[in-house]
Amino acid sequence: MPSKITMPRLDQSMEEGRIATWTRSEGDAVKTGDVLFEVETDKAAVEVEAEADGYLHHILVAEGDTAPVDGIVAWIYAEGETPGEPPAQTAAPKAAAAPEPTAPQSSAPQAIAPTPAPAPATAELGRAATSRRAITPAARQKAASLGLDVSRLTGRGPGGRIQMSDLLQVAAQPAAPMPMAESATPPALPEAEPGDLFVQSTGAGDRLPMVMIHGFLADATGWEALAAPLSKTRRIHRIELPAHGRSPRKSISNFADLVSLLRRSFDDLGFERCHLVGHSLGGALTLALADTRPRQVASLTLISPAGLGPEINGDAITGLARASRSESLGPWMKQLTADPDAISWSFVQAAAMARRDERKRAAQQAMAQALFPDGVQGFDLNAALGRLDMETRIIWGREDQIIPWKHALRAPGTISLNLFERTGHMPHFEASDKILPLLDRLS
Repeated sequence: MPSKITMPRLDQSMEEGRIATWTRSEGDAVKTGDVLFEVETDKAAVEVEAEADGYLHHILVAEGDTAPVDGIVAWIYAEGETPGEPPAQTAAPKAAAAPEPTAPQSSAPQAIAPTPAPAPATAELGRAATSRRAITPAARQKAASLGLDVSRLTGRGPGGRIQMSDLLQVAAQPAAPMPMAESATPPALPEAEPGDLFVQSTGAGDRLPMVMIHGFLADATGWEALAAPLSKTRRIHRIELPAHGRSPRKSISNFADLVSLLRRSFDDLGFERCHLVGHSLGGALTLALADTRPRQVASLTLISPAGLGPEINGDAITGLARASRSESLGPWMKQLTADPDAISWSFVQAAAMARRDERKRAAQQAMAQALFPDGVQGFDLNAALGRLDMETRIIWGREDQIIPWKHALRAPGTISLNLFERTGHMPHFEASDKILPLLDRLS
């Protein structure tokens, strides 16, 4: 039975992806791990690899077209299987200019009648895919960030095409002479940038607005599973931390500096009353905001919050902040969830591509050193927690590998506590269906 190739989900908010280039042609032999095509989203370009050995057939989505997440884009036939017509009920591609997304469809492959060769149009699509580029878009972006002269690199892809794996191999050999572009200059130090923190505002309704603040090394898209349904009845505002997402880099010497920046963005929103929701470091920040702006906060929801004890997985924080490649980022990302398989390789690749800016990484590392010196939490908000008089809820996963869930036991008895089994540091991602009702019930 042939193996389907689908459009992967590269982040929590992704609904569809655009195929930038096919690196294999119709009928090519492929092995597990071979790069098949590249996907472009609004955040990154990511290579998608084969998950089975065999021969590539029925390329259904052309370069430049989009397909919904989990939509079928091609098939791999095992040795000895005869390709005929594309298996029934595959997801149709969507042209890049089409205004509405195509709903994903999937089905088990049906029995097919063998034919001697693939359809000419499909074969032509596969041939055209590999004839126009000498370097993939993701590899080109990586080469630019490293200052590499691509004309002096050797590609191992089809027809000598330079792929991301070629760039990563070069980057992994710092002792060897690297072919640098003549115009390359050393990366600039992470100086502070002008501008306010980015706030993503969505939704409408007559219920109280809700402000969400993400955790360290995350961004606004991490809230999508909750923000999308909640925004149907209220305005949702997602603030991105400095040097995260679309926010500029800022000089952060301590936790108080970070609170001051977040308070300024919060005040600019001009709410008389609102609900606050924060995750991890964002939980500590929302707690600090609630402590200093109590009249404006109707309720506070803390998800795996920092600030309630000194212990934290310092190795994971350092590893995540320093990681510049998928291979170094992946093992640390998989510690964020109770089920490591919840973090797919494509998800890791997309996160790594979003971190290709060396100055942003340097700013995040500096922030980590300021907030978590020597692998401990450098701030204590237990006193602030005790001063709260608004409705407050703490949500935590019992398998959190980043911050011990037992920190929640230090909270006063007036605060609600929800502990979830088989859940790690990301309850809003791992158990969004359980978290959503807790937030939706708020006024």
